[in-house]
Amino acid sequence: MKPFSRRNFFKLCGAYVTALTSFRPTASQAAMSSKHYNSVKLMRNGRPMISEDFEPGQVFIFHYPYVTTPCIIFNLGEPQEQTELMHTKNGTQYLWQGGIGPSRSIVAYSAICAHRMTYPAKSASFLNYRHSKVVYFDEDHNRQEREKIIYCCSERSVYDPAKGAQVISGPAPQPLATINVEYKKEDDSFFALGTSGGDLFDKFLSDYEFRLQLDFEIIDVKKLTVSQVEVKTIQEFSQVIVHC
Repeated sequence: MKPFSRRNFFKLCGAYVTALTSFRPTASQAAMSSKHYNSVKLMRNGRPMISEDFEPGQVFIFHYPYVTTPCIIFNLGEPQEQTELMHTKNGTQYLWQGGIGPSRSIVAYSAICAHRMTYPAKSASFLNYRHSKVVYFDEDHNRQEREKIIYCCSERSVYDPAKGAQVISGPAPQPLATINVEYKKEDDSFFALGTSGGDLFDKFLSDYEFRLQLDFEIIDVKKLTVSQVEVKTIQEFSQVIVHC
């Protein structure tokens, strides 16, 4: 057997470190961070939602994967391609699916802010998608003006819905969790299937249990959404829409 020299040992160590630092998970590996829940059809006024319902800029609210966890879905008005790997606060990587629908322009996210779990409630909504231009301040405190953002007016976190709801300003430590929605071309229908990214469901359901019980008039706030879910405009769901 050929002796293992000191030089060869360090070469082997260097190759090992290089392999570790250059490793990027494949799409299938990244997809392992996704969570599958019930397949739930999106409904509007008692009928299945179709692509024509999604007028660009109109924000819709539905509750998934639990009957008390709010989500937003809306049409950005232009195709959205799958992005690079995303990262949660703890470093978990996942892929954002991009837009859905016939023009791949519809996106869906958990409407629970990644900072302090501000969310659209029946009384008021401090988190909303803003289709027209909005003024905000970036991390360097420079004034920015931009359209098509998700803005949480509670603590001024700003997300980019065209890039998997990445944080572009404010204290939020990670993107909003993605709601994975399937579009079925054959009948122009939409189904929520699960989530990707850093969802906050456990803490949200625990911290807001009593308030959610009152708002939804139920005891079990952890009841999963099944079969179908009614989708409302944010104006129909929340009495007050807070702008900032």
